[in-house]
Amino acid sequence: MDQKKRQVDFLIVGQGIAGTLLTHFLLEDGHSVHVIDPAHEYSASRVAAGLINPITGRHFVKSWRIEELIPSAEKTYRDLEAKLGIEIFHPRGLIRSMFSVRQENDWLSRTGDPSYAPYMKEEADLGDYREAVHPAHSYGEVRHAAQVNIEEVVTAYRRYLLERDLLIPSSFDYPSLSLSPEVIPEGQSRNTAGGQEEEWVSYQGLLAKQVIFAEGYWAQFNPFFSYLPFKGDKGDVLIIRIPGAHFERILKHRVFLVPLKDDQYWVGATYVKEFETAKPVATGKTEMLRRLRETLRIPFEIVEHRAAVRPTVKDRRPFLGRHPDFPQLAIFNGLGTKGTSLGPFFARQLINHLTKNDTLDEAVNIARYEKEKT
Repeated sequence: MDQKKRQVDFLIVGQGIAGTLLTHFLLEDGHSVHVIDPAHEYSASRVAAGLINPITGRHFVKSWRIEELIPSAEKTYRDLEAKLGIEIFHPRGLIRSMFSVRQENDWLSRTGDPSYAPYMKEEADLGDYREAVHPAHSYGEVRHAAQVNIEEVVTAYRRYLLERDLLIPSSFDYPSLSLSPEVIPEGQSRNTAGGQEEEWVSYQGLLAKQVIFAEGYWAQFNPFFSYLPFKGDKGDVLIIRIPGAHFERILKHRVFLVPLKDDQYWVGATYVKEFETAKPVATGKTEMLRRLRETLRIPFEIVEHRAAVRPTVKDRRPFLGRHPDFPQLAIFNGLGTKGTSLGPFFARQLINHLTKNDTLDEAVNIARYEKEKT
């Protein structure tokens, strides 16, 4: 080696919510970590509302594994609040508007199911929303919903890493990654205590035992994991101001209306499967304004129009696991629209898999796609 390289246990590529959670858990466990991230302007983590929603979709379906996800998410975000000195986790009621007798019957049927009852109220009192929204047929309320300020988490954690010289603020250069068998730290033998070879990875002055790619939508351009069936749905959202409204609960009417700070609200979102740019475009804003005007009957001010591409997967389950040919490379991706709730639970699962050889859930293990590799 020409010069001594910095050695770390883990190199994390990407510092959206996925990479942030991985880094947080690894540092808490005592591992050495370095992160590479360019701070993409159109990252989903910087645009997402950060919802934890136990009941989703037109048919009011209970979110997958929600009984495990909610306790994991709350503990993790509370720990991050204490670590970073910020307030990010906000438990909130979520009002669901229903627009037909059929929807109302579906809702009431769900509330009669013992497995759904803890998460649903039969009816909802609109409270401050009563005079502000166009009326619907009826309303229900979701219990144990919450909102997490994801953008604030990612931004604060980025500062935390920069202050400790643990982050390189640039894009990852794949040709600079060396998986050569000759990559080994200076002064160390190749064999581990167990007699098995320990493969290292070299990247621009760094040596790492393990690289975890947490790149969100941009992972489809990763030459090691591009065989996975990434999708990517673009979403347009609006940030609006409604002075003096003081809404505390989340509303799902024609759009989601999510309270933020300073009389501001997140309004979203579109789902666009075919798009030419991740940037906000006029058609996205027009569509969101149409839906918003079908929701609110009080004045509002548009503060900002944002857009991002969600890292989605065809079977709606995250991507976790080691590369089939290069075990020193791993991936954590595909959190999609439920990343706020899925992220903490599965970040911990992946870390336990990589550090303790714990078994990954078959539903999220990328081994389910190895046969499709080309």
